[in-house]
Amino acid sequence: MSESPPGNVTQLLRDWGRGDRDALDQLVPLVYSELRRLSRRYLRRGLNPSLQTTALINEAFVRLIDQEGISWENRAHFFGIAARTMRNVVVDYARRALADKRGRGERPLLFDEEIYTVNAEKGWEMLALDEALSDLTAVDAELGRLVELRFFGGLTVEETAEVLGVSPATVKRGWRTSKMWLYRALERR
Repeated sequence: MSESPPGNVTQLLRDWGRGDRDALDQLVPLVYSELRRLSRRYLRRGLNPSLQTTALINEAFVRLIDQEGISWENRAHFFGIAARTMRNVVVDYARRALADKRGRGERPLLFDEEIYTVNAEKGWEMLALDEALSDLTAVDAELGRLVELRFFGGLTVEETAEVLGVSPATVKRGWRTSKMWLYRALERR
């Protein structure tokens, strides 16, 4: 999250939040490349091989622009919301893909502890991950947010710490705990 100048992005976000359309026009080039990088990093994990980076980023960006009543605090807040939006886009895409396919093969879900990815080829696996993450968030909202930022947003430990306002060591501990929790939850499913 270090490609665009933080102060400039923060000011443009605030101006846009107050209804300044010119600020949005200036903001788009500053944040679009960063959102594209996050999208590419996320899709590289192979969760949804038929979803293109451009499609994910465009859909997420349209949803972000349509947000009303958000008082943008800073660029970290914006990228945190962007991570959640990308998660929603991918989950919605998986739901649509499954709408015509009623059966589901029973294959094991694996949360790869080494590279922090879920091996998935079918939309139902993405939905299972989304449900497990929702369950984790119900138990511990901060851990759920951490996973959302790291996994769906593709943020690094340092970037996640910035968004959450905690230390990188706290993020690492939470990430380890979350991985174990999700692994068990997916194993049960």
